[in-house]
Amino acid sequence: MTKKILYFIGLGLYDDTDMSIKAQEILADVDVVFAEFYTSMLPGLDIPSLEQRIGKKITVLPRESTEQGDRILDAATQQKVAFITGGDSMTATTHVDLRIRAIQQGIHTEIIHGTSILTAVPTLLGLQHYKFGRTTTFAYPEEGYFPMSPYEVIMSNKKIGLHTLVLLDIQADKKRYMTATEGLKLLMEMEQHKQQGIISKEDIACVVARAGSKEPTIRADNIAQLLTESFGLPLHSIVIPGRLHFMELAALRVLAGLPASLEKKFQKL
Repeated sequence: MTKKILYFIGLGLYDDTDMSIKAQEILADVDVVFAEFYTSMLPGLDIPSLEQRIGKKITVLPRESTEQGDRILDAATQQKVAFITGGDSMTATTHVDLRIRAIQQGIHTEIIHGTSILTAVPTLLGLQHYKFGRTTTFAYPEEGYFPMSPYEVIMSNKKIGLHTLVLLDIQADKKRYMTATEGLKLLMEMEQHKQQGIISKEDIACVVARAGSKEPTIRADNIAQLLTESFGLPLHSIVIPGRLHFMELAALRVLAGLPASLEKKFQKL
């Protein structure tokens, strides 16, 4: 095998036991392992445990080093290198850019896929994957910065009956992870600003927390009720449903605790 190679390896959703056998075998074989956990993180990951499992030291890179990419690419011109991330590595544009640059430099690349939140959330809720529109992300507002684009995405999806997966801000350097409650409050603030009547506290929303763990939290209810609840440790995701098929409503009742009264209400819409 050529040494001029860069593996992009997704570890999955929750901890190091989520990774595939193929990923573990490659990690045991490479010379250098880099990682980043600012685009996604594994809540149950213990890095020393993973290092022991693969027999390698893992260098966790900060955001700037990952985006610059020089350290990874320089190593891959001389050695077999693995770059590990949470989820599936190619869901982040930074990683796609890094792969393009590697190929342009004559470095062979391979992708070892991991389970993605993009498919895990619909699966846990029992929603139909093909009925999801664009995914969006809620970011923490800052002084002079309150992005409204997620509201526009939800509005566009709802107009054609599609569900919206909402990912929540990760600020790994500050150990700050947006909760579903914070995200729903932001959504209601967006509605107050835009006043397009896209969302109200009587509408159904869904929350998934700690996907991939042994005991994920899976909830569906009206937003007013969800705002009173705590969903535990990160990571959290939100789904704003579009038009719900009767089987999706049944799945939300059985899998996510949707009250029967809401199921009947939305079956009549």
